[in-house]
Amino acid sequence: MSVTKDDVHYVANLARLQLSDKEAESLKKDMNKILGYIDTLNEVDTTGVEPLEHVTEVTASSFRKDDAREPVSHEDALKNAPDADSDYFRVPRVIE
Repeated sequence: MSVTKDDVHYVANLARLQLSDKEAESLKKDMNKILGYIDTLNEVDTTGVEPLEHVTEVTASSFRKDDAREPVSHEDALKNAPDADSDYFRVPRVIE
């Protein structure tokens, strides 16, 4: 399978991206390289190989201990905020 420029624009449209022709051409090359690598991986004989959930062994001891701690105070939570109003973070409006 080969990715065309139309495929790139279709996927970009789904992601709500606007691409120039130069960007679309670059992404087309990258996507075709990825698909080529997947084809190479599909040629590898994996019979008898168990599927992995993780590349390295994960054990319960790999995670930090779940200890109850004191909650963070409002002052501590807001002390590094770029803009705050009493108990709240102030953020730019994103809804028109």
